[in-house]
Amino acid sequence: MHTTPNANRLHIGIYGNRNAGKSSLFNAIIGQDIAVVSEIEGTTTDPVFKAMELIPFGPVVWIDTAGLDDEGILGNLRVEKTTKMLQRTNFALYVLDGASPDLVGYTKMMSVFKQYNIPHFLVVNKKDLLADNKRSDIIDKYPEAFFIETHALEDIHNLTAVLNRQLSVLEEDPPLVGDLLPYGSTVVLVVPIDSEAPKGRIILPQVQIIRDCLDHGIKCHVVRDTELAETLAELNKVDLVITDSQAFATVSKIVPLEIPLTGFSILFSRQKGDIKALLRGVEVFKSLNKDSKVLISESCTHNHSHEDIGRVKIPKLIHKHIHPEIRIDFSMGHDFPVDVTAYDLVIHCGACMVNRKTMLYRIDHTEKSDVAMTNYGLTLAYFSGILDRSIEILNDRM
Repeated sequence: MHTTPNANRLHIGIYGNRNAGKSSLFNAIIGQDIAVVSEIEGTTTDPVFKAMELIPFGPVVWIDTAGLDDEGILGNLRVEKTTKMLQRTNFALYVLDGASPDLVGYTKMMSVFKQYNIPHFLVVNKKDLLADNKRSDIIDKYPEAFFIETHALEDIHNLTAVLNRQLSVLEEDPPLVGDLLPYGSTVVLVVPIDSEAPKGRIILPQVQIIRDCLDHGIKCHVVRDTELAETLAELNKVDLVITDSQAFATVSKIVPLEIPLTGFSILFSRQKGDIKALLRGVEVFKSLNKDSKVLISESCTHNHSHEDIGRVKIPKLIHKHIHPEIRIDFSMGHDFPVDVTAYDLVIHCGACMVNRKTMLYRIDHTEKSDVAMTNYGLTLAYFSGILDRSIEILNDRM
């Protein structure tokens, strides 16, 4: 589990005011001095991340954040970064300073957690400094509050036990293939090897599809597009072909119509996001014109080549099939724009490098801004003329 990608780990954010003991709690749970701890307020500037195995729950990512009550020009920037962490937080701990409990600040943050659909619970730190009457007030208002001292190992063990129970009821990400096909099915993965393919390995979406097949007892064959026809002829039965989206046009001509066909990115659009919303976004291509603006958003950062899907191939398709003057902008990594209202359409990558929470936030954010969103795989299937075929396997699972 130590090699589980961060995008597949549940993200737990630690929030609260300055000097409440967030970083001390972060270090105590992880068992390492990763975050800088100081008596000086505002020591944590940028969010700190640490992947770990939370036993018995499983792999998680912890996020230590700057104080929500920070002030000044730099302080406001730190609060802004903390607020952005809400977009990828699956569960939150709010740390209240027992020496100076700010219940008003916590009440405000409860509304923010609700807005972002983040379950959480209240952790009151420095319980040894908490006055008895204040403790009674907190228990009256928030009976599930948990009281700790970060240097007390027993308190940390009890806290993680409570956290494990809370996390165990959270909804898991849907499988990629396992619920689409029965045990014993046969899948062929088509992995073109071009300048975008990393040397000596295959990319993360392909690895995760293979693992999902193994987890569900599905036999998996991996081939290049150049060997696909021969492979299909050799196999007695093929239940699904999954291809890299950029090879849709070629692969769809090779795979007989009676064999279901889809793409890696399309499967991820269902696991990581809301495929119904992304399909609605495809319809916007029909209404784009020379004055339209499109944002292409990729969640990972890498150098670009002449075969890059997001930077080269999709823009070429839009300019060729719709209009050459359509403006196309780009965003990378977690730098998703706060204001997307300037765009008519957002085209997102398959999102294998971000968690489901991040992708659902981006879809919801664009919809509330009255902007449509789709993704790479659905876009390439649309321009290849096989969109209906590529989502047929998903019709009963949307």
